Parts: sequence; structure tokens; C-alpha cells
Amino acid sequence: MGLDDISQKPHDRLAAWLTDDMAAVNALIRERMASEHAPRIPEVTAHLIEAGGKRLRPMLTLAAARLFGHAGDHHVRLAATVEFIHTATLLHDDVVDESERRRGRPTANLLWDNKSSVLVGDYLLARAFQMMTETGSIRVLRILSDASATISEGEVLQLTAAQDLRTDEDVYLKVIRGKTAALFAAAAEVGAVVAAAPEPQVEAMRRYGDALGIAFQMVDDLLDYGSTAAVIGKNTGDDFRERKLTLPVIKAVARADAAERAFWVRVIEKGDQREGDLEEARALMVRHGALEATRTAALHWAETARAALAEAPDHALRGMLDDLAGYVVARIS
Repeated sequence: MGLDDISQKPHDRLAAWLTDDMAAVNALIRERMASEHAPRIPEVTAHLIEAGGKRLRPMLTLAAARLFGHAGDHHVRLAATVEFIHTATLLHDDVVDESERRRGRPTANLLWDNKSSVLVGDYLLARAFQMMTETGSIRVLRILSDASATISEGEVLQLTAAQDLRTDEDVYLKVIRGKTAALFAAAAEVGAVVAAAPEPQVEAMRRYGDALGIAFQMVDDLLDYGSTAAVIGKNTGDDFRERKLTLPVIKAVARADAAERAFWVRVIEKGDQREGDLEEARALMVRHGALEATRTAALHWAETARAALAEAPDHALRGMLDDLAGYVVARIS
């Protein structure tokens, strides 16, 4: 089941509740992605930002702020900041991964070039830091700057762990906590901080975002071996072709016999991939329960996210955030 096949989608209900805030965020994004001297910057940025992403991360910031009664406009700046950080990482990731498709469209590095993608990503990060400072909150600046550093750290860790079959689940969790969950956690946390929520509830929102991000990435990694490009916005098997050690691969390798391990050495460590290897990889995952085990792990993290919301106020937005955690894993339920 794809995300868009679910009736009354939680992210749509959340977006509807936050309509005015999201309109303000989108207006600010358009304003701040402009460049007087380098028209390629808004061209490249618009290609990705306007490609139909769900905007989950900025919605987390808006929802957390409204959940705790924020009445100002700093949450709009922070939501735009979060989206700029996310967009910058996507531009950089597509260069590193040599990707050709993102959100169902050709990637910026394919349409323009690697240099443009990297430099526009750098520009968006600079813009993000400008907006962070406009809140006047050192704590907000620390949370989002720490998240930016953690994202880069996670990407580098993934790079160094790539194609190394010794990579285990602990390393994998560190990677996805960095490259994905860090921004989910920061997005939810800064929303609560800017609303002056009590400290235990700020921490609860951070835990919610962290667990939601982990579940989100595990589902994405699982779908690479069991879905269609239309569902996940990229080509099925991209992770395999890029020789990424995602959780389904790690679990299958851990349970492999000698012949199966030789297969994984050839296709992942040596990069000698042949016709039918993707199907064989998936068959090995099914044989050893790696896909089902990954599904179980993703569902666990989704429930962890939901449990964190127990400390949030009784509010319609809390119910929507609870539903959102279920929505993230609905593709594999």
C-alpha cells in the first residue's frame, strides 16, 4: 500500500490544520531561496522544493509549537529553516550517491551538474543559519546546528561503513539516527522550545521525532526491496545498486551461510553485480526473515514515537501526530 492510497491521510489532516502556517512557511521559503546575483540558486532549489514532498519535517515544527500554545511567528522561521536544511542534505546526498531520481523526478545533479547541486546546497544551509538567528534563541541555534553537524556525521559514517560487511545493526542505527532522525528530532524539539513548553515535554517531543525518523528510514530501506518506484519516489533496488548496507542486507548477511556470504561479498563489497542479483538478494532476505525483521523493527520505533506523546497536552494535534507515526509505517503494515 502506498502513502497516497490511504484514505484520510494523517499528513493531509495535519497540513489542513496548519494551512495558514504552511502558507506562511512556503512564502518565506520562496522569499529566502531567491538570489539577486545567481539565478541558478532559485532554479535548482525550486526544482526540489516544489517537487511535491510531504513537508513532514517543517510540519513537525509547526505542530509542536501549536501543540504547546505558541502564538508568535518564530515557528514559521524555524519550519522554513528545517526545510532548507533538509533540502540541502538532499542536494548533497544525490551527488554523493550519484542518484538520478528524487521524488519521481530527475535529480538536480542530473539536470544541472554536481557543482551546482553542492553549491546550492551550501547556500541553503547558510540561509538556514540566517533564519535560525532571527529567533534570538541561542538554544534553538544550538539544537539545529547540532542537528546539522549530526546529519553530516551520519553521512560520513555511512560512507566509511559502506561496502563493509562487518557493519552491524549498531552502526546502522547510528547512521540513520544521524542522516535522518536527527532532523526529525530537532524539528519537533525546536517547536516545543519556541513555545516555551515545560522541559519534560520538550524532551518528549525530541524523543518522538527521533523515533519517528528512525521508523521512517527503516521503512524506506525496506521498501527498496519490496515496492515500486511510484510508492517511494526512487527506483526500486537503488540501495542495492549503490551497495548500501541497510538493515535488510545487514540482517540477511548476519544469517548467511558460506555460499550466501560469498554472494554478498561479490555484490556489495566487490560491486560485481549481474543480471538477476537483485532478485537473488531479495530471495535471501525472504529466506532468512530479514524483511519481516526489518518491518518489526520499524513498527517498534513507530510505537516508541507514539508512547512519547503521552506527555503532550490533550489536543487535536497530539492525535494527528500519533496518527502520523502510524502513517509512516502504513506502507509495510
